Amino acid sequence: MIHLVTVDDREKTPNFGKPLFVPATVLSAVDLEIVGVRLYDEADGKRFVLSDIFRAPGHSEPSGESIESFRKLAKDAVSVSVIASLTPSEAGLSQKKPMFVEIPILGGKVQDRVEFALSNLGKKVSPHKQLSLGQMVDVASVSKGKGFEGPITRFGVKRKQHKSRKSVRAVGVLSPWHPHDVMYTVARAGQMGFHQRIEYNHKVMAVGNEKENSITPAGGFQHYGAVKGDYIILRGSVPGPSKRPVIIRQPIRAKARQPKAPQLIYISTKSQKVTS
Repeated sequence: MIHLVTVDDREKTPNFGKPLFVPATVLSAVDLEIVGVRLYDEADGKRFVLSDIFRAPGHSEPSGESIESFRKLAKDAVSVSVIASLTPSEAGLSQKKPMFVEIPILGGKVQDRVEFALSNLGKKVSPHKQLSLGQMVDVASVSKGKGFEGPITRFGVKRKQHKSRKSVRAVGVLSPWHPHDVMYTVARAGQMGFHQRIEYNHKVMAVGNEKENSITPAGGFQHYGAVKGDYIILRGSVPGPSKRPVIIRQPIRAKARQPKAPQLIYISTKSQKVTS
């Protein structure tokens, strides 16, 4: 994370038009390679895979016969998705095994979506080029894992008084006699963190390239290192620790107003290492 100083563009606020200190998150944007196209059909209210076609990275294109048969099956499809892969080493990570994600294609007729997907098969797509400054996006990631925690830490219930029976950091009662069952609403100990979470409406503050506009502080980001290639700066914090994949999508709770490009006054690139 870094911090920015921007001009507050929120109307009807006391700070409108004044400099505003904003926390932000830097995401390394790695190009996605379209390696497959998948068709879905629907029966009895459930969707199932109708057919798919793949082009492995570094291999030749699928044969013409397979593509023609794929187009024939597309007449019965109700939705189309593409399979995209990314190489973590391009973001400076040590992982060699590629990651895969399935991305649905929306809008227009199914046949047009299939042709659009096949035309991009084997090509690379830059995520940061699909975004515009000031727009809202949703982010999905896995939060930081905290391990096994009790109800005080996990749910924030109040500690009992000093000489309260045998336990202080536990709930007072699990349930009444009737119904003779423990409700799901009772705070219990268990896994805390390491959950998949989706956060809505993160504002795109800046998009750039490390070679053109360096964002890496002196000594690199803590627990990450130096950013390589393209990057995206989002307002606020994003779930998960450093080096964890983050999925960015178009917002499903977008506000009706037109996005405004933020006016950046200052972008912090100071070292994050604490010196005594």
